Amino acid sequence: MKHLCLNLKRFDVPVRMGGVNRLAEGNVWAQTIVSNTKDELEQYRGKARFPMYFPEAHIIPAAQAAGNDSMIEVGCQSVYRADVAPGVNFGAYTTNRPAASMKALGVTSTIIGHCEERADKLGVLQEAGVTDTAAVNRLLNKEIQCAAAQGMTVTYCIGEKAEERDRWQDVLSEQLTIGLDGIDTSKVIIAYEPIWAIGPGKTPPGADVIAPIAQFIKEKTNGMPVVYGGGLKKDNAAMLASIPEIDGGLIALTRFQGEIGFYPEEYLEIIRIYMENQ
Repeated sequence: MKHLCLNLKRFDVPVRMGGVNRLAEGNVWAQTIVSNTKDELEQYRGKARFPMYFPEAHIIPAAQAAGNDSMIEVGCQSVYRADVAPGVNFGAYTTNRPAASMKALGVTSTIIGHCEERADKLGVLQEAGVTDTAAVNRLLNKEIQCAAAQGMTVTYCIGEKAEERDRWQDVLSEQLTIGLDGIDTSKVIIAYEPIWAIGPGKTPPGADVIAPIAQFIKEKTNGMPVVYGGGLKKDNAAMLASIPEIDGGLIALTRFQGEIGFYPEEYLEIIRIYMENQ
């Protein structure tokens, strides 16, 4: 089974407001994406799964557009580290995203530990004087526990920064050991993000770099699925599909030049290239 995940971040912001959304107005943005991809994805039933991680405001229209028994798994972008519980806390989580609230809206999957989430948590901890980097992994572990308790599948992101490349095994081992502590990993996949290679002007890694790292992760996790989280694109889809240790990828933008943004037809092209090169 291949895992082809879509992380739409804040791509709903229109160009006139500084964003990259040329696709549709915000109130129908998610609906447009789901409606224009769900039928073609049916051809991969039994071969791949397609979680789509939306900003919270777009989950209801995405779930409505997906309907029942869709190949699209409507997902949210992480959950809070605590959840509602009968007789304990029925929802006093102002500004936060409890897993129970997401499940009630139709969410079946979530992405946790993306490098941007890790950076945010680390920044907050540093403001509080906490320098223990393992604290981020402990917080993410609580999020995974809450998502798993609600029956969600989880894409758990790990990765090393440029200054950590010479000790990447230690960095990834800590993220895996602490982040997955006590977790039933049967519904978890690992997304490897080479943080040092993400962003304009950075050189993306090739198969010679990705394959041994994916193999290392599989060895540390007893064979858990590993997807490439550094960006599955049209120009690297065939290469990534050729790596036996890689089980899919994480897609974000589909166009990085010209009218930058996410376009459903280009997303489907990336999927086609990847699946045809298995």
